[in-house]
Amino acid sequence: MTTSIVSVPATKPETPTTRAARRPRRSRQSGEEAARFFLGKANASSGRPELGDEATDENQALIKAFQQTGVIYVIHTYRVEAEVQEGLPTLVKRPLLKQQAQ
Repeated sequence: MTTSIVSVPATKPETPTTRAARRPRRSRQSGEEAARFFLGKANASSGRPELGDEATDENQALIKAFQQTGVIYVIHTYRVEAEVQEGLPTLVKRPLLKQQAQ
């Protein structure tokens, strides 16, 4: 019995052609995003969120919410910009960095 080795020619990987595939995906929870943490008001009876005291960070908000209302609200801030690619304008939201938000 004879054994032969067959080599497979190396193929060039296909390049992505869509705009989303070319751009690396960013995490939604970047450490640089400006997020603000608020406690929910204890007497909020309507279906709308009512913001109470603001906490300095997420851990502090969790501790205070556990002691008081049990509800926290996280607000992320974004800046909307227009990008023009191939002659077509597209609206894009970019996270507002912490130093810009203050």
